[in-house]
Amino acid sequence: MIERALAVVILAAGRGSRMSSALPKALHGLAGRPMIHYLLDYVAPLDPEKIVLVIGPDMPEVREAVAPHETVIQETPRGTGDAVKAALPALEGFTGDVLILYGDHPLVTTESCRRLIAAQTGGLSLFAMEPKIPGAYGRIVAGPDGTVEKIVEFADCNEEQKNITLCNGAMYCVRGDRLAGWLAQLTDDNAQGEFYLTDIVEIAAREGASCRYVLIGEEEMAAANTRAELASLERTIQARLRAAAMENGATLIDPETVYFSWDTKLGRDVIVEPNVFFGPGVEIENGVHIKAFSYLEGATIGHGTAVGPFARLRPGTLIGAGSKIGNFVEIKNATLHEGVKAGHHAYIGDAEIGAGVNYSCGAITANYDGAQKHKTIIGAQAFIGSNVTLIAPVAIGDNAYLAAGSTITKDVPAKALGIARERKQTVIDDWTKRKR
Repeated sequence: MIERALAVVILAAGRGSRMSSALPKALHGLAGRPMIHYLLDYVAPLDPEKIVLVIGPDMPEVREAVAPHETVIQETPRGTGDAVKAALPALEGFTGDVLILYGDHPLVTTESCRRLIAAQTGGLSLFAMEPKIPGAYGRIVAGPDGTVEKIVEFADCNEEQKNITLCNGAMYCVRGDRLAGWLAQLTDDNAQGEFYLTDIVEIAAREGASCRYVLIGEEEMAAANTRAELASLERTIQARLRAAAMENGATLIDPETVYFSWDTKLGRDVIVEPNVFFGPGVEIENGVHIKAFSYLEGATIGHGTAVGPFARLRPGTLIGAGSKIGNFVEIKNATLHEGVKAGHHAYIGDAEIGAGVNYSCGAITANYDGAQKHKTIIGAQAFIGSNVTLIAPVAIGDNAYLAAGSTITKDVPAKALGIARERKQTVIDDWTKRKR
């Protein structure tokens, strides 16, 4: 339990120039949602009194994405220390702990944040890591008792300091009543000509404040500065989502080929075959079988249903229990009640399909007239023959039959046969003989 009051400052002013993108870095997606939302989720259980996000000028989309949390502007990018300074007016009078995070580091967990806060005992605490390849990370200069003396950015390291393997994790918990004073002492006398937030460690240590580090895995400290790094974060997020799905009772036959969205919900005893993609808003009930190469988004699938292979379920799809949706079937904005069978090569859009309907190969709802979408209603236990075109708006009654090849433009009552073919079949005897 965290007893001291807590404020969270998230630095999210990055433009993502190395991504060659017009989209601010914090809004780039991971598993179908902006990366900044992961951080907001992770800090919520810490029950902070306030969350302040530092953004750049002309970033209304970031402000909108993080609402209702407070945002402040860093007018000119002059380093991480300057970015935290921009948040000080929003922290005026706050004397609790200030947790400082980075908007492009979306993998840090709630538990790690708890450890960082607990380690702050009168000065500051920071994350540290020991990566296999230290590379260009800032180096932590620490004493044998674990007390941190300073952090040296790689560009400013001498040869001896470059050999240090303890690296800066770039997130901090700082006493709120000391933060402004330490920030005021920052200078831009360094290789980058910027105000480094890392320099407050040396300032705090010089004043006798406790400066401790908390070891954390390299994975949690991964950042997204390039498209390649963003892809690496996606792999990590997907690994977490797959592990959670299997732990909760789903079978993934080849986990690394299944892609989830952040909000995908799988029930127990769900089987997912290889090469399945779950877009946002998918909920799968118990005992569903999703076959290979299916693409699902915005769909709810009832228990015991089979989907695929090569099925596409689009937003607004609701499929009842015990249904069978086969290969090359596309469904959009439609409700299918229990036990519907659409085995192959069919389209169902803007429709309500009653329980037990058989929807044959090649059948489609023609739901768009070039200006508006219209609805098709099919009653329970109806039989829709192969290559039937239903011109919406149209209603088919319970237990009705539609003959194969029909183009249905008018309602068909219950238990009736609807047949609409342009002309009768003609059979010409000895055709092959004549052709030769």
